[in-house]
Amino acid sequence: MRQKIEKLSTELVSALKEKELKVSSAESLTGGMISEIITSVPGASEVIECGVCSYSNRIKHEVLGVKNETRQEYTEYSVETAKEMAEGVRRLSGADIGISTTGIAGPSGALEGKPVGYVCIGISTAEKTYAKEFFFGSENSREVIRQLSAVNALALTIEEAGMQ
Repeated sequence: MRQKIEKLSTELVSALKEKELKVSSAESLTGGMISEIITSVPGASEVIECGVCSYSNRIKHEVLGVKNETRQEYTEYSVETAKEMAEGVRRLSGADIGISTTGIAGPSGALEGKPVGYVCIGISTAEKTYAKEFFFGSENSREVIRQLSAVNALALTIEEAGMQ
């Protein structure tokens, strides 16, 4: 897993530099892992604006602008929340791309229809905002679910950087 993370992070920083794009992250279940991965690459200071560890719902709301109504209707573990988080961190930082992660890494916390291993990753640019759902398996450890979330967030961001 470590080699894949290193490859993706280097590829992401390179793509962002080439396109002269900046990125920021709003991380709940990954707790800053995406920011750590990106900043481990030499030259990352040219492409990363900020990372917000928005583990609490208060920070999701007060800092990122996630509507209380969104969380109440869809939960904090939803594509709707992931989209608002990604939009919020992009607005807050002025970055070209906002990334967000939210979900249930376990071992507890499962909700009806949202088991341990359920993850939503959001991407926001000036042109569009979207989020994708993932299920990384409730049999996986908390750390594996978090790492898979970070890897997939990096991959989606690389795709987005390539499209702009």
